[in-house]
Amino acid sequence: MKFLDQAKIYVRAGDGGAGCLSFRREKFIEFGGPDGGDGGRGGDVWIECVDGLNTLIDYRFQQHFKAKKGGFGMGKNRAGAKGDDVVLKVPAGTEVLDEDGETVLADLTAVGQRVRFLKGGNGGFGNAHFQTSTNQAPRRANPGQEGEERWIWLRLKLIADAGLVGLPNAGKSTFLAATTAAKPKIADYPFTTLHPGLGVVRVDGREFVLADIPGLIEGAHEGVGIGDRFLGHIERCRVLLHLVDGTSEHAGKTYKIVRKELEAYGAGLEDKPEIVALSKADALDPDTLKEQVARLKRAAKRTPIVLSAQSGEGIQAVLRQLLAVIDEGRALEEVREVQEPWRP
Repeated sequence: MKFLDQAKIYVRAGDGGAGCLSFRREKFIEFGGPDGGDGGRGGDVWIECVDGLNTLIDYRFQQHFKAKKGGFGMGKNRAGAKGDDVVLKVPAGTEVLDEDGETVLADLTAVGQRVRFLKGGNGGFGNAHFQTSTNQAPRRANPGQEGEERWIWLRLKLIADAGLVGLPNAGKSTFLAATTAAKPKIADYPFTTLHPGLGVVRVDGREFVLADIPGLIEGAHEGVGIGDRFLGHIERCRVLLHLVDGTSEHAGKTYKIVRKELEAYGAGLEDKPEIVALSKADALDPDTLKEQVARLKRAAKRTPIVLSAQSGEGIQAVLRQLLAVIDEGRALEEVREVQEPWRP
């Protein structure tokens, strides 16, 4: 199944049905009077977060979604039927943006969330509605109101506890494959990963979700390489694992390139807790490894973890550090929820 994380679609709620202009005419009924029913209400547009989806591919080949119109009113005071609703099913982590692509209209982060996005038009009144003591035979009926319509963007941001960042070929996919059951594509050329991937990490009897995104290069915020559009998938992460390729020319400069792109992107990524690790340690001799660790320590202003996804060196240590930060973030969220005052 192809991964698609954003789509532009047109949605329209149903128009209300027209009211009916009718009079009761029956043999032996001297005073029939008006009996035109009201029109039915148009269908609504709902957006629902469901389980079992991890992509927006359903909106790749169909971009127009319209709810049904309300039924027309009929004689004998019969009201029109309500139009059928349209339900857009999206995966957890989907944002609904206005046509400008910036204004957030809804954010669905949990399975089961359901939002009525557009309201259907009201049905028109039939002539029976306008009968008064001074107007016994009204010849007036209202048309139904038009439903709401608009173009919107659906943008998926993966729900993960930790995210992997780094330059292409920094060993992110190898690390994901070594620590989870995910099977990402791994090769010895840049940009092997073209779409974000998820995996469930198990450590010390606990679990958390790890996200891998395509690598960043210098100028990614200006569209160089794949660009920085996939950084949105780690905006919701509690901690970032920054992998620096130990076989690169200068580990410190490599680290600063990625940090510069995170700061240029914004959205709070530069302020997220970060764990720095020097990867591919198995490919370095002791002297080179020591030199690269020193360079990375000066650039990151912290001691990096030395790891190798091939040999398993440092894997458990970095996973335990990630889990500790994730637990701390969850605890802070629980405290914040308790301290927030109730509002009607």
